[in-house]
Amino acid sequence: MRSGPQVLVFPAFDENPYLNLLALAARADGFRFLGSGTYRELSERAAGLRAGDVLHVHWTTPLLQQEPSASVASRRLRGLVALLGRLRGRGVRIVWTVHNRLPHELRHPALEVRLYRALAAAADAIHVMSPATPEVVADVVTLDRQKVRVIPHPSYEGVYETGVTREAARASFGLEDDERAALFLGQIRPYKGVSELVDATALAARGDGPRLRLMLAGAVKEQSRDEFVASIPDGLPVISQLDYVADGDLARWFRAADVAVFPYRSILNSGSVHLAATFRVPVVLPDEPHLRDQFGEQAWVSFFDRRRPVESIAELLASRTAQPAPSAYDAFLAGISPWDVSRSYAALLSELSGDDRRSRPISGADAAA
Repeated sequence: MRSGPQVLVFPAFDENPYLNLLALAARADGFRFLGSGTYRELSERAAGLRAGDVLHVHWTTPLLQQEPSASVASRRLRGLVALLGRLRGRGVRIVWTVHNRLPHELRHPALEVRLYRALAAAADAIHVMSPATPEVVADVVTLDRQKVRVIPHPSYEGVYETGVTREAARASFGLEDDERAALFLGQIRPYKGVSELVDATALAARGDGPRLRLMLAGAVKEQSRDEFVASIPDGLPVISQLDYVADGDLARWFRAADVAVFPYRSILNSGSVHLAATFRVPVVLPDEPHLRDQFGEQAWVSFFDRRRPVESIAELLASRTAQPAPSAYDAFLAGISPWDVSRSYAALLSELSGDDRRSRPISGADAAA
Protein backbone atom coordinates (compact mmCIF):
# COMPACT_ATOMS: atom_id res chain seq x y z
CA MET A 1 0.00 0.00 0.00
CA ARG A 2 1.40 3.39 -0.97
CA SER A 3 1.66 6.12 1.60
CA GLY A 4 -0.30 9.24 0.80
CA PRO A 5 -1.84 12.32 2.39
CA GLN A 6 -3.41 12.20 5.83
CA VAL A 7 -7.16 12.46 6.41
CA LEU A 8 -8.18 13.53 9.92
CA VAL A 9 -11.78 12.43 10.54
CA PHE A 10 -13.98 14.01 13.22
CA PRO A 11 -15.68 12.37 14.97
CA ALA A 12 -14.31 8.90 14.25
CA PHE A 13 -16.01 5.80 15.63
CA ASP A 14 -14.28 2.47 15.06
CA GLU A 15 -17.59 0.63 15.05
CA ASN A 16 -19.31 3.00 12.59
CA PRO A 17 -19.83 1.04 9.34
CA TYR A 18 -20.54 4.16 7.29
CA LEU A 19 -17.15 5.72 8.02
CA ASN A 20 -15.38 2.42 7.38
CA LEU A 21 -17.13 1.86 4.06
CA LEU A 22 -16.51 5.41 2.88
CA ALA A 23 -12.77 5.07 3.41
CA LEU A 24 -12.31 1.72 1.64
CA ALA A 25 -10.92 2.92 -1.71
CA ALA A 26 -9.04 5.87 -0.25
CA ARG A 27 -7.16 3.56 2.12
CA ALA A 28 -6.33 1.33 -0.85
CA ASP A 29 -5.01 4.40 -2.65
CA GLY A 30 -2.64 5.11 0.24
CA PHE A 31 -4.48 7.81 2.17
CA ARG A 32 -3.69 7.56 5.90
CA PHE A 33 -6.73 8.02 8.12
CA LEU A 34 -6.50 9.52 11.59
CA GLY A 35 -9.37 9.59 14.04
CA SER A 36 -10.44 12.12 16.64
CA GLY A 37 -13.39 11.84 18.98
CA THR A 38 -13.10 14.93 21.17
CA TYR A 39 -12.31 18.59 20.65
CA ARG A 40 -8.95 18.10 22.38
CA GLU A 41 -8.01 15.22 20.10
CA LEU A 42 -9.12 17.23 17.09
CA SER A 43 -6.91 20.17 18.09
CA GLU A 44 -3.91 18.00 18.90
CA ARG A 45 -4.02 15.90 15.75
CA ALA A 46 -4.84 18.85 13.50
CA ALA A 47 -1.51 20.37 14.56
CA GLY A 48 0.23 17.64 12.58
CA LEU A 49 -1.63 18.27 9.31
CA ARG A 50 0.28 19.84 6.44
CA ALA A 51 -0.44 21.10 2.93
CA GLY A 52 -2.32 18.48 0.96
CA ASP A 53 -3.73 16.78 4.04
CA VAL A 54 -7.49 16.81 4.67
CA LEU A 55 -9.69 17.50 7.67
CA HIS A 56 -13.08 15.82 7.25
CA VAL A 57 -15.80 16.95 9.67
CA HIS A 58 -18.89 14.75 9.98
CA TRP A 59 -21.27 15.04 12.95
CA THR A 60 -20.89 18.30 14.87
CA THR A 61 -22.74 17.47 18.10
CA PRO A 62 -19.56 16.71 20.12
CA LEU A 63 -18.08 20.13 19.34
CA LEU A 64 -20.56 22.46 21.06
CA GLN A 65 -23.74 20.72 22.13
CA GLN A 66 -22.20 18.69 24.93
CA GLU A 67 -20.86 21.78 26.72
CA PRO A 68 -22.95 22.61 29.82
CA SER A 69 -22.89 26.39 29.46
CA ALA A 70 -23.31 28.79 26.57
CA SER A 71 -20.19 30.73 27.59
CA VAL A 72 -17.97 27.63 27.37
CA ALA A 73 -19.59 26.62 24.05
CA SER A 74 -19.03 30.15 22.72
CA ARG A 75 -15.32 30.01 23.59
CA ARG A 76 -15.12 26.62 21.94
CA LEU A 77 -16.71 28.04 18.79
CA ARG A 78 -14.15 30.84 18.64
CA GLY A 79 -11.41 28.25 19.03
CA LEU A 80 -12.83 26.15 16.21
CA VAL A 81 -13.07 29.11 13.84
CA ALA A 82 -9.45 29.98 14.62
CA LEU A 83 -8.39 26.36 14.07
CA LEU A 84 -10.09 26.23 10.68
CA GLY A 85 -8.35 29.44 9.70
CA ARG A 86 -4.92 28.10 10.72
CA LEU A 87 -5.47 24.89 8.78
CA ARG A 88 -6.46 26.74 5.64
CA GLY A 89 -3.41 28.95 6.03
CA ARG A 90 -1.19 25.83 6.01
CA GLY A 91 -2.82 24.46 2.87
CA VAL A 92 -4.89 21.81 4.62
CA ARG A 93 -8.10 21.09 2.74
CA ILE A 94 -11.41 20.84 4.57
CA VAL A 95 -14.42 18.61 3.82
CA TRP A 96 -17.71 18.90 5.68
CA THR A 97 -20.42 16.23 5.40
CA VAL A 98 -23.91 17.57 6.12
CA HIS A 99 -25.55 14.66 7.92
CA ASN A 100 -28.42 16.58 9.53
CA ARG A 101 -30.24 19.86 9.09
CA LEU A 102 -29.13 20.50 12.68
CA PRO A 103 -28.17 18.07 15.46
CA HIS A 104 -31.23 16.36 16.88
CA GLU A 105 -30.57 17.35 20.49
CA LEU A 106 -29.71 21.06 20.68
CA ARG A 107 -28.50 22.72 23.85
CA HIS A 108 -27.06 25.82 22.15
CA PRO A 109 -28.99 26.28 18.87
CA ALA A 110 -27.74 29.76 17.97
CA LEU A 111 -24.12 28.70 18.40
CA GLU A 112 -24.69 25.59 16.30
CA VAL A 113 -26.03 27.73 13.46
CA ARG A 114 -22.89 29.86 13.67
CA LEU A 115 -20.76 26.70 13.57
CA TYR A 116 -22.58 25.46 10.48
CA ARG A 117 -21.95 28.77 8.75
CA ALA A 118 -18.28 28.75 9.73
CA LEU A 119 -17.88 25.22 8.33
CA ALA A 120 -19.66 26.16 5.12
CA ALA A 121 -17.33 29.14 4.67
CA ALA A 122 -14.13 27.24 5.50
CA ALA A 123 -14.86 24.02 3.60
CA ASP A 124 -13.24 23.35 0.25
CA ALA A 125 -15.90 20.72 -0.42
CA ILE A 126 -19.33 20.19 1.15
CA HIS A 127 -20.37 16.57 0.91
CA VAL A 128 -24.10 15.81 0.79
CA MET A 129 -25.86 12.48 0.37
CA SER A 130 -29.26 13.84 -0.64
CA PRO A 131 -29.30 16.18 -3.67
CA ALA A 132 -31.96 18.29 -1.94
CA THR A 133 -29.72 19.08 1.05
CA PRO A 134 -29.00 22.72 0.07
CA GLU A 135 -32.74 23.45 0.03
CA VAL A 136 -33.45 21.53 3.24
CA VAL A 137 -30.80 23.45 5.22
CA ALA A 138 -31.33 26.81 3.50
CA ASP A 139 -32.95 28.38 6.57
CA VAL A 140 -29.88 27.44 8.63
CA VAL A 141 -26.95 27.90 6.25
CA THR A 142 -26.37 28.77 2.60
CA LEU A 143 -24.29 26.12 0.83
CA ASP A 144 -22.08 27.33 -2.02
CA ARG A 145 -23.20 25.23 -4.99
CA GLN A 146 -19.66 25.26 -6.36
CA LYS A 147 -18.50 23.40 -3.26
CA VAL A 148 -21.32 20.87 -3.02
CA ARG A 149 -20.46 17.28 -3.97
CA VAL A 150 -23.16 14.60 -4.02
CA ILE A 151 -21.85 11.21 -2.91
CA PRO A 152 -24.77 8.97 -1.91
CA HIS A 153 -24.97 6.85 1.19
CA PRO A 154 -23.69 3.37 0.33
CA SER A 155 -25.66 0.19 0.61
CA TYR A 156 -24.44 -2.52 2.96
CA GLU A 157 -24.15 -5.20 0.29
CA GLY A 158 -21.49 -7.70 1.32
CA VAL A 159 -21.01 -6.15 4.76
CA TYR A 160 -23.39 -8.13 6.96
CA GLU A 161 -24.16 -11.82 7.17
CA THR A 162 -27.20 -12.51 4.96
CA GLY A 163 -27.29 -16.30 5.01
CA VAL A 164 -30.16 -16.71 7.48
CA THR A 165 -33.43 -17.57 5.76
CA ARG A 166 -36.70 -15.78 6.37
CA GLU A 167 -38.21 -18.99 7.72
CA ALA A 168 -35.39 -19.55 10.21
CA ALA A 169 -35.37 -15.90 11.27
CA ARG A 170 -39.12 -15.82 11.93
CA ALA A 171 -39.02 -19.13 13.76
CA SER A 172 -36.30 -17.77 16.06
CA PHE A 173 -38.73 -15.04 17.18
CA GLY A 174 -41.76 -17.31 17.35
CA LEU A 175 -43.55 -15.46 14.55
CA GLU A 176 -46.52 -17.22 12.99
CA ASP A 177 -47.09 -17.34 9.23
CA ASP A 178 -50.15 -15.08 9.44
CA GLU A 179 -48.44 -12.40 11.56
CA ARG A 180 -47.16 -9.18 10.01
CA ALA A 181 -43.95 -8.06 11.75
CA ALA A 182 -43.20 -4.32 11.77
CA LEU A 183 -39.59 -3.55 12.67
CA PHE A 184 -37.87 -0.52 14.13
CA LEU A 185 -34.13 -1.06 14.53
CA GLY A 186 -31.80 1.66 15.79
CA GLN A 187 -31.32 3.85 18.82
CA ILE A 188 -34.68 4.68 20.38
CA ARG A 189 -34.56 8.47 20.73
CA PRO A 190 -37.40 11.02 20.89
CA TYR A 191 -36.79 12.53 17.43
CA LYS A 192 -37.14 9.09 15.85
CA GLY A 193 -40.84 8.95 16.72
CA VAL A 194 -40.88 5.42 18.14
CA SER A 195 -43.66 6.35 20.56
CA GLU A 196 -45.84 7.20 17.55
CA LEU A 197 -45.02 3.82 16.03
CA VAL A 198 -46.05 2.07 19.26
CA ASP A 199 -49.36 3.93 19.28
CA ALA A 200 -49.89 3.27 15.57
CA THR A 201 -49.31 -0.45 15.98
CA ALA A 202 -51.74 -0.57 18.90
CA LEU A 203 -54.35 1.28 16.82
CA ALA A 204 -53.88 -0.97 13.78
CA ALA A 205 -54.02 -4.10 15.95
CA ARG A 206 -57.56 -3.18 17.03
CA GLY A 207 -58.81 -3.32 13.43
CA ASP A 208 -59.64 -6.25 11.17
CA GLY A 209 -56.35 -6.17 9.28
CA PRO A 210 -53.50 -8.67 9.55
CA ARG A 211 -52.26 -9.83 12.95
CA LEU A 212 -49.45 -7.47 13.92
CA ARG A 213 -46.29 -7.94 15.94
CA LEU A 214 -44.06 -4.95 16.71
CA MET A 215 -40.31 -5.60 16.72
CA LEU A 216 -38.14 -3.08 18.58
CA ALA A 217 -34.36 -3.38 18.60
CA GLY A 218 -31.97 -0.74 19.90
CA ALA A 219 -30.76 1.07 22.98
CA VAL A 220 -33.10 3.60 24.62
CA LYS A 221 -31.61 7.11 24.81
CA GLU A 222 -32.75 10.38 26.47
CA GLN A 223 -35.14 8.48 28.74
CA SER A 224 -34.90 5.44 30.97
CA ARG A 225 -35.59 2.01 29.61
CA ASP A 226 -38.23 1.48 32.31
CA GLU A 227 -40.07 4.65 31.24
CA PHE A 228 -40.10 3.52 27.63
CA VAL A 229 -41.31 0.01 28.49
CA ALA A 230 -44.08 1.49 30.67
CA SER A 231 -45.29 3.51 27.66
CA ILE A 232 -46.07 0.36 25.65
CA PRO A 233 -49.77 -0.53 25.98
CA ASP A 234 -50.63 -3.72 27.81
CA GLY A 235 -51.53 -6.51 25.44
CA LEU A 236 -49.63 -5.13 22.44
CA PRO A 237 -47.62 -8.02 20.94
CA VAL A 238 -43.99 -6.84 21.05
CA ILE A 239 -40.64 -8.50 20.45
CA SER A 240 -37.94 -6.30 21.90
CA GLN A 241 -34.21 -6.11 22.50
CA LEU A 242 -33.73 -2.70 24.08
CA ASP A 243 -29.99 -2.78 23.73
CA TYR A 244 -27.31 -2.77 21.07
CA VAL A 245 -27.85 -5.36 18.32
CA ALA A 246 -24.64 -7.09 17.29
CA ASP A 247 -23.70 -6.86 13.62
CA GLY A 248 -23.91 -10.62 13.32
CA ASP A 249 -27.56 -10.55 14.45
CA LEU A 250 -28.85 -7.79 12.16
CA ALA A 251 -29.82 -10.22 9.40
CA ARG A 252 -32.05 -12.21 11.74
CA TRP A 253 -34.09 -9.11 12.66
CA PHE A 254 -34.46 -7.85 9.11
CA ARG A 255 -35.15 -11.25 7.57
CA ALA A 256 -37.96 -11.80 10.07
CA ALA A 257 -39.63 -8.45 9.35
CA ASP A 258 -42.35 -7.74 6.82
CA VAL A 259 -41.76 -4.00 6.90
CA ALA A 260 -39.29 -1.61 8.53
CA VAL A 261 -40.85 1.59 9.86
CA PHE A 262 -38.79 4.74 10.42
CA PRO A 263 -41.29 7.18 12.00
CA TYR A 264 -38.86 10.08 12.30
CA ARG A 265 -40.20 13.47 13.27
CA SER A 266 -37.32 15.06 11.36
CA ILE A 267 -34.74 13.50 9.05
CA LEU A 268 -32.30 14.49 6.32
CA ASN A 269 -30.44 11.21 5.72
CA SER A 270 -30.92 7.70 7.08
CA GLY A 271 -28.51 4.81 6.72
CA SER A 272 -31.27 2.60 8.14
CA VAL A 273 -33.16 2.89 4.84
CA HIS A 274 -30.14 1.58 2.96
CA LEU A 275 -29.72 -1.20 5.50
CA ALA A 276 -33.34 -2.30 5.06
CA ALA A 277 -32.97 -2.17 1.28
CA THR A 278 -29.85 -4.33 1.50
CA PHE A 279 -31.94 -7.00 3.22
CA ARG A 280 -34.82 -6.45 0.74
CA VAL A 281 -37.27 -5.24 3.38
CA PRO A 282 -39.85 -2.56 2.42
CA VAL A 283 -39.77 0.64 4.45
CA VAL A 284 -42.14 3.33 5.69
CA LEU A 285 -40.80 6.91 5.80
CA PRO A 286 -42.19 10.35 6.66
CA ASP A 287 -43.53 12.29 3.71
CA GLU A 288 -40.74 14.88 3.76
CA PRO A 289 -40.57 16.47 0.28
CA HIS A 290 -36.88 15.65 -0.15
CA LEU A 291 -37.52 12.01 0.81
CA ARG A 292 -40.33 11.77 -1.72
CA ASP A 293 -37.98 13.18 -4.37
CA GLN A 294 -35.26 10.73 -3.41
CA PHE A 295 -37.28 7.55 -2.85
CA GLY A 296 -40.70 8.22 -4.36
CA GLU A 297 -40.14 5.98 -7.38
CA GLN A 298 -39.13 2.97 -5.30
CA ALA A 299 -41.88 0.34 -5.09
CA TRP A 300 -40.60 -0.78 -1.68
CA VAL A 301 -41.01 2.65 -0.04
CA SER A 302 -44.26 3.99 1.45
CA PHE A 303 -44.80 7.36 3.12
CA PHE A 304 -46.85 8.29 6.15
CA ASP A 305 -48.53 11.67 6.68
CA ARG A 306 -46.46 13.69 9.19
CA ARG A 307 -49.55 15.73 10.12
CA ARG A 308 -51.26 12.61 11.48
CA PRO A 309 -48.46 10.10 12.04
CA VAL A 310 -50.22 7.63 14.32
CA GLU A 311 -53.32 7.24 12.14
CA SER A 312 -51.33 7.24 8.90
CA ILE A 313 -48.80 4.62 10.03
CA ALA A 314 -51.66 2.50 11.40
CA GLU A 315 -53.38 2.58 8.01
CA LEU A 316 -50.19 1.43 6.29
CA LEU A 317 -49.62 -1.38 8.80
CA ALA A 318 -53.21 -2.56 8.44
CA SER A 319 -53.11 -2.66 4.64
CA ARG A 320 -52.78 -6.01 2.89
CA THR A 321 -50.47 -4.94 0.07
CA ALA A 322 -48.26 -7.59 -1.51
CA GLN A 323 -44.56 -7.71 -0.67
CA PRO A 324 -42.29 -6.30 -3.42
CA ALA A 325 -40.22 -8.89 -5.25
CA PRO A 326 -36.52 -9.01 -4.26
CA SER A 327 -35.65 -7.72 -7.72
CA ALA A 328 -37.50 -4.46 -6.93
CA TYR A 329 -34.47 -3.32 -4.93
CA ASP A 330 -31.83 -4.11 -7.53
CA ALA A 331 -31.84 -0.86 -9.48
CA PHE A 332 -31.61 1.24 -6.32
CA LEU A 333 -28.76 -0.81 -4.89
CA ALA A 334 -26.80 -1.14 -8.13
CA GLY A 335 -25.46 2.40 -8.09
CA ILE A 336 -24.55 2.61 -4.42
CA SER A 337 -22.36 -0.39 -3.72
CA PRO A 338 -19.86 0.29 -0.92
CA TRP A 339 -16.90 0.07 -3.30
CA ASP A 340 -18.40 2.42 -5.89
CA VAL A 341 -19.30 5.02 -3.25
CA SER A 342 -15.87 4.76 -1.65
CA ARG A 343 -14.23 5.28 -5.05
CA SER A 344 -16.15 8.52 -5.49
CA TYR A 345 -14.97 9.67 -2.07
CA ALA A 346 -11.37 8.69 -2.84
CA ALA A 347 -11.57 10.70 -6.06
CA LEU A 348 -12.72 13.73 -4.07
CA LEU A 349 -9.82 13.38 -1.63
CA SER A 350 -7.35 13.01 -4.50
CA GLU A 351 -8.71 16.13 -6.17
CA LEU A 352 -8.48 18.18 -2.99
CA SER A 353 -5.05 16.96 -1.93
CA GLY A 354 -3.48 17.23 -5.38
CA ASP A 355 -2.54 13.55 -5.15
CA ASP A 356 -2.29 11.73 -8.50
CA ARG A 357 -3.54 8.35 -7.26
CA ARG A 358 -7.17 9.12 -7.88
CA SER A 359 -9.72 6.32 -7.79
CA ARG A 360 -11.67 6.46 -11.00
CA PRO A 361 -14.73 4.70 -12.34
CA ILE A 362 -14.02 1.38 -14.06
CA SER A 363 -13.97 1.89 -17.81
CA GLY A 364 -14.97 -0.62 -20.42
CA ALA A 365 -11.32 -1.38 -21.12
CA ASP A 366 -10.64 -1.94 -17.41
CA ALA A 367 -13.60 -4.29 -17.16
CA ALA A 368 -12.43 -6.26 -20.20
CA ALA A 369 -8.95 -6.56 -18.74
